[in-house]
Amino acid sequence: MRALKESNSPVDPRVNVIDKRLENVKRIVAVSSGKGGVGKSLIASTLALSLVKKGFTVGLFDADFTSPSIHRILGVKKLEIKEERGILPMQIHGLKYVSIVAFSGQKALPLRGVDVSNVLIELFSATLWGSLDYLVIDMPPGIGDATLDIIRLVKRIEFLIVCTPSLLAFETVEKLLTLLRELKVPVIGVIENMKMKQVFSIKDKVAGAGFPFLGEVPFDLDVENVLGDVEALFGTAFAKKLDEIVPRIIFSQSA
Repeated sequence: MRALKESNSPVDPRVNVIDKRLENVKRIVAVSSGKGGVGKSLIASTLALSLVKKGFTVGLFDADFTSPSIHRILGVKKLEIKEERGILPMQIHGLKYVSIVAFSGQKALPLRGVDVSNVLIELFSATLWGSLDYLVIDMPPGIGDATLDIIRLVKRIEFLIVCTPSLLAFETVEKLLTLLRELKVPVIGVIENMKMKQVFSIKDKVAGAGFPFLGEVPFDLDVENVLGDVEALFGTAFAKKLDEIVPRIIFSQSA
């Protein structure tokens, strides 16, 4: 397993450039999950916006090639990426923002194997993030090529895991947590999203697995109605509760 993280391609010079591109980023937070549909992208984008409101310089990278959606959450009508000796992120809501949608439009990206690796290497090696307190990465769901490549390519990465109050969701999250532990990748903790009632205790399961439980975020019907309106988003119960959790992320000692 450890080889997955440590193996680099000696023939691709772009891999060696990635460290240089990220050298002035203080913390790199990968928001991940064991499966899709748990609100990972919403957590990632709201976390990034909350950090901006707290005075931090923040970048947000939508690396979910299967279903990129952060542009919808942020209300970005047209993604325009400029290039000047590299990719210059968009400036939106105080964030530096990059998404594969800027290059693919609304077309599906049926990437496999080496193609996934190639796109990730290109984006990470070409993007000029500059100085940041945080780079938040919205990860692809599950444990696939993209997740393993990002772990391999991005040093100093920390994982923030999103789960829902479901035994099925936690089973996949548990597999991801086990993998991260085996690879010695720091885990900030687990957030339970879409909490409705106490049916299954994610908190106890996370604690039993030896990882920090950061808190519960309620299921909020109002969120769907405010997507694309950042100010309205911050008025929801979802965003207010997540904002309470953010200090635990800021002051975390990754497991």
